[in-house]
Amino acid sequence: MSAQRSALDGARWHFNHGPIDIVAEAHGDAVEVAVAHELAWRRFAQVLDELVAELPLLRQPVGATCALQGRIAQRMWNACAPFSAGFITPMAAVAGSVAQELIACYQRPGIERAWINNGGDIALHLAPGQSARVGLFADLARFDLRDAGPITTDGQFELRAEQPVRGVATSGWRGRSFSLGIADSVTVLAATAAEADAAATVIANAVNVDDPGIRRLPASACKDDSDLGDIPVTTDVAVLAPAQVHRALDAGADRAEALQRNGLVWSVVLVCQGQWRVLQPLSSKASPGLPRTGREPMADAVGSVFA
Repeated sequence: MSAQRSALDGARWHFNHGPIDIVAEAHGDAVEVAVAHELAWRRFAQVLDELVAELPLLRQPVGATCALQGRIAQRMWNACAPFSAGFITPMAAVAGSVAQELIACYQRPGIERAWINNGGDIALHLAPGQSARVGLFADLARFDLRDAGPITTDGQFELRAEQPVRGVATSGWRGRSFSLGIADSVTVLAATAAEADAAATVIANAVNVDDPGIRRLPASACKDDSDLGDIPVTTDVAVLAPAQVHRALDAGADRAEALQRNGLVWSVVLVCQGQWRVLQPLSSKASPGLPRTGREPMADAVGSVFA
């Protein structure tokens, strides 16, 4: 099937091609917005074929050198390279890398702000003085596609042009991709969407604890062409003791802090079974939509990203 597109309300566009679902939105000069949407559509129509052509290599663990040829494929590899000491393949950054590729079409005069939402992994363009508000949805288990009403978010935050964030990504065991951990959601704010995507995967894997209430199966038993091979992935999580959830979140927060110290993430929100942690930016100007409370448990949950 070839790539498809359809107009949505609010002058947004929906692009679809196989497993890739994109919602694109932009504001600014009407002519420039229309041109940017058309450029993004033309680029989108090429993306899946390019990735499929290098899929065998994209499913291989990141090594010392990159043998990938395509621009998106190389971006995936580069985003995952900082984590090559553990097991990671470029596929950990595919959604964010595609979103980042398309947002480049909107980085042009006359476009005030724009975002590409690839299944919750978001790339942004913000001209000087502009901002965007991102909503957080805690637990995908509560999300019902049959509900035609407006989505009620669990929290929101504002991203401003002067902040070093142009990518937001979420990972968790209920998401589209497999996870080794038990987080309902880990939301990462980073310099780019590809970097946010890779970091969210790594941090979500670290939100983990040993417990008989956690069910795992080899990734290959869940999907025969998984890039994770026989690595056990989380398939179900029972209601755990609060102390166990606390330990799992502590492990994930420790990993997030290490990445922040190395400049790989700007801010992180981790959620698991009604408990959460917020890793604030190291700069003094924290996001106004997030409480200034570091890693302490909170009463209300926050989590996965919607634009």
